[in-house]
Amino acid sequence: MYTVQGARVFLPGEIAETDVTIAEGRIAEIGGPAQGAVIDARGLFLAPALVDLHGDAFERQVMPRPGVYFPTEAAVIDTDRQLAANGIATAYHAITLGWEPGLRDVDRGRALMQAMRDLAPRLLVENRVQLRWETFAFEAQETIAWALAGPLLPSLAFNDHTSMTMRAYDVPIRDRAFEFSPDFAIAALGDDRMKQRTASKAHRAGLGEDAYIALLDKVWNRRCDVPEVIAKVAAMGRAAGAPMLSHDDTRAETRAWFRAHGADVAEFPMVIEAARAARDNGDLIVFGAPNAARGGSHIGSLSAADMVEDGLCDALASDYFYPAMLAAVARLDADRRADRSRLWSLVSAGPAQAMNLTDRGEIAPGRRADLVLVDWPEGHAPAILTTWVAGRPAYRACPAG
Repeated sequence: MYTVQGARVFLPGEIAETDVTIAEGRIAEIGGPAQGAVIDARGLFLAPALVDLHGDAFERQVMPRPGVYFPTEAAVIDTDRQLAANGIATAYHAITLGWEPGLRDVDRGRALMQAMRDLAPRLLVENRVQLRWETFAFEAQETIAWALAGPLLPSLAFNDHTSMTMRAYDVPIRDRAFEFSPDFAIAALGDDRMKQRTASKAHRAGLGEDAYIALLDKVWNRRCDVPEVIAKVAAMGRAAGAPMLSHDDTRAETRAWFRAHGADVAEFPMVIEAARAARDNGDLIVFGAPNAARGGSHIGSLSAADMVEDGLCDALASDYFYPAMLAAVARLDADRRADRSRLWSLVSAGPAQAMNLTDRGEIAPGRRADLVLVDWPEGHAPAILTTWVAGRPAYRACPAG
């Protein structure tokens, strides 16, 4: 048992200077007398630890240079340490299960998940998985079933970068129609512009440009069967009780279609129509923290900051950069997009709710003691000093000053 004393504490709906006592991995009391060891936190903030529901920055540890793979165990351990240092106590690694060979191959994804399971006793934070399923990757179904039966329930995200790639050349990504609509305009594979569009993907997959396009052609022929396979996989997710998300929605029709299959989280909606359709139907909405931290989307999608201010964002995810979650809160706070308590909920209570994790995300009696101690001087960037996971110190920093 120990007490964190004198911090400014992020409580549900307010920030108050008080003491928090932790016992047996949970928050035992708020505001009572100090018990056990005392941690002097005067001048600091005590907040719920971050919950990251979509992060793929681990790919840089797995493949630090194009085509150069690093030992999986070393990559997982390093990623885990990065998470702890950034205050992330619960992380859903967005492991792509796709039809491409290479980094996002189904077998490689399964091996990474197995490594996380095997290493769990040595890891600092709770490493979970988002099954980032490419809906044309029919070969992923057995691995999805295996993962859904695992020790930590994953989430399931429906991604369709195949249709994105195959959209007509004059249609921006955010303007594409619902993928299964007759209005969805398709690009010609034989056009030289397809090589330009797929060059980076071919490089990631370790294929030549012509070989990649030939594989894309083969996979695109599965299109008529995709809705049936999505329905089958969604049924698997519902049976397991997994949180389910649709990715990069561009139409209200898209959101409604996936909602009907049980995916009640809209992850990175690209246009206001999709975001409003989610809100009007009670779906939770996720945006990328890098978008908010940088002041806009790097691909021209909706501004996460505007969505926060308009009440159309419930959670921020690290996406491709773990430090972005804390940086996003700081940027949104500096820009006065919302009060600081609500902003912090975007990286704690909001994602916990989206993932159905009812035991964390808030500082309240009985909740799991996933906490961070934050040094946040006025006018400066915040920094994590301590991260606790279920009351256990996972990271501690002692600044030189």
